[in-house]
Amino acid sequence: MKFSKLTLAIATTLGATASFNALAMDLYVDTKTKQIYAEPGRGRELMGSFERVEDKQAAAAPADTNEMAAIREDLELKTNEIKALEEHAKEAEGEGKIELKDGGIEFKTKDGNFKAAINGRLQVDSQTNINQSLNSDFLGGGASTLPASLNDGVGLRRARLGVEGTIFKDTDYKFEYDFTRGNGTNGAGVTDAYVRYNFSKPFSIKFGAFKEPFSLEEATSNRYITFIERNMITNTFVDNLNTYKMGIGANYSADRWQVATSLQTEPVGANGASNSSTNSNGGSNRNNGSGDTNYEINLRASGQPWMESKTKFLHVGASGSYLDINSNYRSDGAFNNGGMSFANGIGNNVDRSNILNTGQLTAGNKGAAGSHRVDHLFRFGAETALVYGPFSAQSEYIQTNVDGVGYNGDVLKGYYGYMTYFLTGESRAYKSRTGAWDRLKPTRNFDMKGGWGAWELATGYDYIDLNSGPIQGGRASTVKFGINWYPNPHVRVMANYLHALDINTGDNRAVSANSTSLGGVDNTSRAFNNGDLDMIETRVQLDW
Repeated sequence: MKFSKLTLAIATTLGATASFNALAMDLYVDTKTKQIYAEPGRGRELMGSFERVEDKQAAAAPADTNEMAAIREDLELKTNEIKALEEHAKEAEGEGKIELKDGGIEFKTKDGNFKAAINGRLQVDSQTNINQSLNSDFLGGGASTLPASLNDGVGLRRARLGVEGTIFKDTDYKFEYDFTRGNGTNGAGVTDAYVRYNFSKPFSIKFGAFKEPFSLEEATSNRYITFIERNMITNTFVDNLNTYKMGIGANYSADRWQVATSLQTEPVGANGASNSSTNSNGGSNRNNGSGDTNYEINLRASGQPWMESKTKFLHVGASGSYLDINSNYRSDGAFNNGGMSFANGIGNNVDRSNILNTGQLTAGNKGAAGSHRVDHLFRFGAETALVYGPFSAQSEYIQTNVDGVGYNGDVLKGYYGYMTYFLTGESRAYKSRTGAWDRLKPTRNFDMKGGWGAWELATGYDYIDLNSGPIQGGRASTVKFGINWYPNPHVRVMANYLHALDINTGDNRAVSANSTSLGGVDNTSRAFNNGDLDMIETRVQLDW
């Protein structure tokens, strides 16, 4: 027999309101009216016996309570076991992790608090001098006479290995060693060695050894410069003095501009040679004598006043430096060490003979008539660059003012400009945080299935003048052409052709440490006076 839901609901309600003393009750339903009755009668059928729900639940409650308590306890144990397993798994994952990324090998913890990456670069260079119409010999004469020529050859320009990373996310560090340094020409092998704290994304402060913030071309890593060697003004006034000095630096960068400043000095002690302003050209290491080391204050600001996209923008910038130069004298007044000198080739990168050379600018006994002493240098630089799709152009002007005894605001100066074009359509990569060029990524890496990598053509003009007043270091101008092939972002093959338009070192003067005036002759520089030079340079580079 079928009953409606309403009938069952009524039956349940009656069962719930029946006598508390009855454990069970018979219920009857009228077959016509469908009414429920507790007693039998005519036309009524027995529905069945029903128990009170409260009584049944009350009877079962003790057993149910005990069973539920046991289940809850078992679930708590299982939950604790699962949590313990999860914690152990997290600890195991967080102990350390090695990842192979596009940039190389990186070690890091799971939470990202600690990171360490191995970096390195290798640059193998060659130089072939295809034309050298020079003076027949140096002007020294006698047994010391040497042939006036640059040598062909192959060499390791740079071979660096380093580590960089972060500590608790806000602190980062970098340490790098160059195995080609420390050979007497460029000091010890440490380049970058600093710790930096990032107060926020735009603002940071660092301590240790790092590059001076000066010049667009110097701010750009040598891995990303267009030509094999930096232009003459950058090499002479910044790089050849060893731009890695000890100190404190601050940087603030936004999306389209940055400002960097530093207070730096030459270190004393075992690594002093790595940062000596006089370098090998000065013929002395200031740590061999008494006296303070040089110190300097630097400032560079740059930005993008026009930016349509990452492949269409204009870069402008300016740099300034004040350098306090220390000259050390012996007790008898004779010059001992320190001072300053400026010297450079004209782009030669294997035979790195100094074709231009001011010689030591501090000369003569202290206080003697006709003596010279460089006390201060002021450097000023202006820079600009344009990127418009595959085309780019870059130019800089740098001057160095020399002040001191025997000098009256003498100015050494120069400039360069060049253009590049990517045949394969790429654009130069730019990093606004440093205001410098970054790693280029070809649209398609080189492979045997039609990938060409990236191909770049470049041409430029370079000029420097180291003549001013008593300073006669010579002047020169060159024109150069380059072709760069990027098989992938970490390999580059370069070829440069360089032609000397003008080399004027006829009035070049060098000076010995005890000379009373600037009047000696640098025979090496004089040998290249009015010379014709043409050279082909190549580089194969790997970096990560």
